[in-house]
Amino acid sequence: MGGYAVTALLVTLGLFAGIYVLGRLRVNFSVLTIAALGLGVGVGVVFEGHLDYVEPVGKVYLNLLLAIVAPLIIVSILSSITSLGTTAQLRTIGARSVGWLLGLNALAVLLTLGLALQLGIGRGAGIEVGERDTSALENIKKPFSEVFIDFFPTNIVTDIAETNVIPIILFSVLIAVSYSLVADRAPATVAPFKGFIDALREIIYRAVGFVIALTPYAVLSLTAVATARAAGQWSQMVSLLGVLGLAWLACFVHAFMINGVLLRVFADVDPVLFFRKILPAQVTAFTTQSSAGTLPVTTRLLRERVGVPSDIAGFTAPLGTTIGMPGCAGVWPVLLAVFGVNALGISWGVQDYLVLILLGVIVSVGTAGVPGTATITATTVLTAAGLPLELVAITLPVSMVADMARTLDNVTSAAVAATIVARQEGRLDDAVFDGTALPADSPDDLADDLAGQVSDDVFDDVLLVDPGVPIGACALPTPTRTPQGVNA
Repeated sequence: MGGYAVTALLVTLGLFAGIYVLGRLRVNFSVLTIAALGLGVGVGVVFEGHLDYVEPVGKVYLNLLLAIVAPLIIVSILSSITSLGTTAQLRTIGARSVGWLLGLNALAVLLTLGLALQLGIGRGAGIEVGERDTSALENIKKPFSEVFIDFFPTNIVTDIAETNVIPIILFSVLIAVSYSLVADRAPATVAPFKGFIDALREIIYRAVGFVIALTPYAVLSLTAVATARAAGQWSQMVSLLGVLGLAWLACFVHAFMINGVLLRVFADVDPVLFFRKILPAQVTAFTTQSSAGTLPVTTRLLRERVGVPSDIAGFTAPLGTTIGMPGCAGVWPVLLAVFGVNALGISWGVQDYLVLILLGVIVSVGTAGVPGTATITATTVLTAAGLPLELVAITLPVSMVADMARTLDNVTSAAVAATIVARQEGRLDDAVFDGTALPADSPDDLADDLAGQVSDDVFDDVLLVDPGVPIGACALPTPTRTPQGVNA
């Protein structure tokens, strides 16, 4: 085994060298990332079971991202709110952000329910319940009252260390609003604080750029490991391919078709061009399966490619990793519920399905900030609907693969919500979206990096991607921080 593992490492290092050379030759960053995705699949298939020395590359990258996510959220929100000038604008942005995130999740619930009922998913599956150990699933359930209490920070240092997104957001908003109130009366007193936050923002953004530059190498490693693990569970997955296929179909239809219509109607932007602009974030989400880990690339793309102001991008995108999450909280729980109803021959009426819709809409808020989102939301929904938890355990073999599409849908929907909010606020920069200008609030060094590179080719970019960490993930958490453990 050691010889094969060493060979796998040497081959991977050779591919890394090729990626580095192509990067030096100014090959487009998005192209490099997609190429790394394909190469990772090949490495995973060829060296299945022998990636012991390759896997650490992806883990190191995820740890780096985990380290930068909390500072990025804090700086983005502080900088955004201190620049708003009025708390009334914050209330408007907050209300619209939450409304659109929950609305997009509601559409995912309705879409999945319609597809699942129309296709009759689960009929004739012949599954048996009662033989699976569901104690772990019972233990991860939390009453809504407890989850609601956990929204509010008790020790912000601990919340930062554990990347508990909602407490971090609330604490940052508290500090920023307090700044605004003091600034109204004594602007000179708090001017140094604003200067410090603005300087820190540029430093954090630059640090994010350095981490993002490692993305193609991490994507190759993470994809190789994910492919190898999926291949190892193939026999278990065969009987559940219908669930997996429908999950992917629902996620992609929601991510591209439904979101595309909303972008055209409510944001008045070209959906195809929009999806091309956020492609690096989608690839990152797909390969790393973490919404929160993809946050740095999502916010950067929104600012620099789509034209969303920093305050909206820095507020709505982080919320999208904890509220809404249509792939994890909308598609998956509803799909498992209908699968179970059909497979077990349970008779459900209209009222039961209406309750299921309501549960799917509110459950993303009820489990926000908890690792293993899709597994937990599914457990919560099935319990509330009176369905056996064995349905979650039975589908765990395909959950990891479904998580790729679920996370892509989560990240895409958060970006769409931010774009629509920016348009409704009258602040979406069409010149940036069209590629004819740089964002007004971009750091000076970024402007220097991108000078002369603004064009209609939306793949014409540098340092614009990064993946995820085990926060807001879709798969069942494991003791180690792996891409398949706690995903997003």
